[in-house]
Amino acid sequence: MQTSLNTILLYAKNMQATAGFYQKYFGFISTGEVVEGLIELKSQNGGANILIHQAAKSIKLGQVGVKLMFDVEDIEKFKKESAAQGLEFGSTHQANGYSFANVKDPDKNSVTISSRAYRNRN
Repeated sequence: MQTSLNTILLYAKNMQATAGFYQKYFGFISTGEVVEGLIELKSQNGGANILIHQAAKSIKLGQVGVKLMFDVEDIEKFKKESAAQGLEFGSTHQANGYSFANVKDPDKNSVTISSRAYRNRN
């Protein structure tokens, strides 16, 4: 049986703020309505969708167990456009033929933009 990863569930202290973050900076589509305890964010580009779930008080957010990585062909351009909207990424790092930069979402989850998926395209 084959499987595929189509949905990522994120716990949030403020569901609306977290949903807004991914809508504003990463282009997800959502009504913002809480249905069955979740806010559903749909990817516009065929990637995984995100479900935002209210975090229980006992959940420690911002741990390094998960990092969301978004494929971005031009890291510097994306960083500049994001900064104009109020999102400041950290330094751009160089790796084996690609670059990446990091930021935190409102719940301190790690988020990366990376050109790794584009490194072999010439």
